[in-house]
Amino acid sequence: MRRTVIVNIFRGEKCYVAECSGLSMVTQGKTLDETVENVKEALSLALDDGDAKELGFVDDPVILITYEMEPVHAT
Repeated sequence: MRRTVIVNIFRGEKCYVAECSGLSMVTQGKTLDETVENVKEALSLALDDGDAKELGFVDDPVILITYEMEPVHAT
């Protein structure tokens, strides 16, 4: 059983996009805070009613979020 759900957030053209590794879950938000809240809600729905075990996760997995930033170039 996996204890950690890995989520990658990146900046799209108009919003932040979050993709969940190991689950068919994608969500978005206008801000990072909104995106993180949407991730929590989407995971809650995806792992509700005992579905966590069927998907290979413990009942209350930890969420690990990474954020892809644009490269910074020295001038």
